[in-house]
Amino acid sequence: MGGVPSTPRRPQDTAEYLIGTFIGDKSFPIMSEYWQQLLQLPVDLRWPSRRVNEACEIFAQNNCVTRHLAKILIHLGWCLHELVSSSGVPSVALNKAVNALHVSSVFLKHLIENSKGNIYEELCLSVDGIEELPDSFPRDESIEHFVLHGALRFIALVDVSADTYILHHELLNFMLVAMSTQLLSGPSPGPEDAHPFTDAAMVQKEYTVGLVVRRLLLNYITRPQFPSNSASNAIFAEDGHPGVLHRVRSAAANLVLLPFSLIGTPSGETSKSPLAESSLNILLALIHFRRCVIVEPGKLKFDDDANSDSVLKEEMYLSENPYCKALEYARDVEFDRADVEGNAHHGPSIPYASLFDSLGMSLADEGAVLLLYSLVHGNADFLEYVLVRTDLETLLIPLLETLYDPASRRSNQIYMVLVILLILSQDSSFNASVHKLVLPSVPWYKERLLHNSSLGSLMVIILIRTLKNNQTKLRDVYLHTNCLATLANMAPHVHHLSAYASQLLVSLFVMLSRRYTKLAEMKNNKMHSFNGELKDGDSVTDDMASSELHIYTDFLRIVLEILNVILTYALPRNPEVVYAILQRQEIFLPFKSHPRFNELLENIFTVLDFFNSRIDAQKLEGEWSVEKVLQVIIINCRSWRGEGMKMFTQLRFTYEQESHPEEFFIPYVWQLVLTRSAFRFNPKSINLFPVDIPVEEHISYASEEADKGENNVYDRDVELARVV
Repeated sequence: MGGVPSTPRRPQDTAEYLIGTFIGDKSFPIMSEYWQQLLQLPVDLRWPSRRVNEACEIFAQNNCVTRHLAKILIHLGWCLHELVSSSGVPSVALNKAVNALHVSSVFLKHLIENSKGNIYEELCLSVDGIEELPDSFPRDESIEHFVLHGALRFIALVDVSADTYILHHELLNFMLVAMSTQLLSGPSPGPEDAHPFTDAAMVQKEYTVGLVVRRLLLNYITRPQFPSNSASNAIFAEDGHPGVLHRVRSAAANLVLLPFSLIGTPSGETSKSPLAESSLNILLALIHFRRCVIVEPGKLKFDDDANSDSVLKEEMYLSENPYCKALEYARDVEFDRADVEGNAHHGPSIPYASLFDSLGMSLADEGAVLLLYSLVHGNADFLEYVLVRTDLETLLIPLLETLYDPASRRSNQIYMVLVILLILSQDSSFNASVHKLVLPSVPWYKERLLHNSSLGSLMVIILIRTLKNNQTKLRDVYLHTNCLATLANMAPHVHHLSAYASQLLVSLFVMLSRRYTKLAEMKNNKMHSFNGELKDGDSVTDDMASSELHIYTDFLRIVLEILNVILTYALPRNPEVVYAILQRQEIFLPFKSHPRFNELLENIFTVLDFFNSRIDAQKLEGEWSVEKVLQVIIINCRSWRGEGMKMFTQLRFTYEQESHPEEFFIPYVWQLVLTRSAFRFNPKSINLFPVDIPVEEHISYASEEADKGENNVYDRDVELARVV
């Protein structure tokens, strides 16, 4: 019973027949010999995307009857269990697992991206009522839990080697497909969202979860390359026939031409590790997933209109993410410490030094920036490790270079970089350290030669440059706030700020004051011209103008506080700041009597009076030069005692996530996955974030020509949550 009729003799015809049978309307029992024949195919069968799409359409019609997706997933789970349990790596089980991954991924992806509503019903991940499960299948597990458990255990427990590289990589591809149900949901997680495979991943044991996070991070750190020696491919060939993955560097080199295969690397990117990139994609998707759950706390709510019938008051909350928790408690292998209560953290052990170096080399990549954010925000031990490193430039230089060239970056990447800098600037030792690190040069900074400038001065320069770019182009309030917050945190620890950075700091006040003055004049003109008649839209316009004026008032005050803090706590160490203020002292006069600024300006004018009097007292032969004025300032900085200065509480900004950060991070992660990998998804099926669909995508999403083109569909940025 369940046997397979005689099949064609030619390997190519055999493969065609077995695939055709898989998508057909005849159901083969789980224990049928058919599955062994299908999963042991040694043929390099390549179909064009048109045929793959046709096969998927036929399969979608028949799977609800045959349940072949559920059955091949069961066989995949068995293969993975055998591979984990065996001491070696059986080539037959490995070959079967790879074939099962290829076939199930293609058809699972089609079912997900063409889902019409209830994903559980459409995937048919059950054989109940069709046939009995064999005794070797756990009775208390769903199929999706069984296969995800096997996949995660293999990733966690089996080392990456020349023999297992392909399977590790294809497992990550499969997980990406299985978790792509998130693309069908809206940006806010809801209780009705269906993510069977992701939910299954979230209920794995803590031990397994920790090992998975460790393995994904190690893959990212070590960046293993595909084994090029021919011996590593022998396991995919039998009887002299080319193996299923005979042409492993081609995205089409598999059983049915996976259009989303990540094995191939784009031209010019041969140094990249596909396994490392896939590991990062999966790690980001896992740690930022959130499940919305409804609980019934048992509280009674009485409704008089309902004759006092009691009804349960439902409440929604986001369940805890074990992968996020594992990353939070990931500890350094060099310092496996217990906490203050003597309880050892049960997180994975990670080589912090290697992770730090890997991130430093990869921060041009947006995914690496998000991983760094996730670590410094969530893992206190890793943040502490970063802060005590003496080579902070390893991370800061690439981050600052990203801010320097915003035109080539997406706005979300800019935001993440700014938030990372804000988090780091919350530590006083960091602020002191960056001013002690001297950079011989900054080759990528083109506006002027930065020679022997401190890392702290470079930070000030880049942050102010970012503010000016935002002022003229984006006009984003939160970007302004993040930049100013970081500058304010750095201010008390400024040490020998360079001349260029000092000039930019004063010019920042000039730029903001001009905008403030313009807004104030507009408001005054409106008030004078107002005749008591309110026109349509006037109220809204006035409210917007008043709101912007209030915002710029706050911005100006923050800049004045930054200058105040430097002059109050660090003046002797910053003669260039004093010179820059003296050079542009007239810009402060219009605000001297302003009720929001006058107390801060008192200190600035105290400094101006002191140094102006010292300069005037100098009897100088000939013209004053920059060098001569600066020399006078340096000499008098030594005698500065701060007499007459008022002490104000220092500003200190901290970063806090919004109450629903998942509304930003889940769409952002999947947008990154779709832009930084070869994984493609029908853009018309995406509800997680807005997608601009090109004309050719409307014409034929699955066309062969479209498969040849680059994935440039997902360029629109996800709106960032308010992060400060």
